[in-house]
Amino acid sequence: MTDLSETPAVPPEDRGGDERIGYRAGGALLVALGWGVGIVVNVVVHRMAPAAGEAIGPWRIYPTLGPYALGLIGLGALAGVVGVFMLWLAQRSPRGKFVLPGASY
Repeated sequence: MTDLSETPAVPPEDRGGDERIGYRAGGALLVALGWGVGIVVNVVVHRMAPAAGEAIGPWRIYPTLGPYALGLIGLGALAGVVGVFMLWLAQRSPRGKFVLPGASY
């Protein structure tokens, strides 16, 4: 009889993989979404909106930045900073071999 509480659901992976790949992918995604969409696209859409407002789907966009837009700018700035930190970690981390999870080498 096997005690299921003692058995891992996923077999352990080999150590020594290149964690820099995840740092780079995650950091680049956070920078692109945070600074690109959260700040740049948000401000451009608000600046292009007419004085009466523009309907985009269920939202109505006005030329002034309201609390939701300012909150998105702050969240985008924070996400971009975290992304830059992850990219910095990718540069500082030691190089490892590229290992696909679950593959036997």
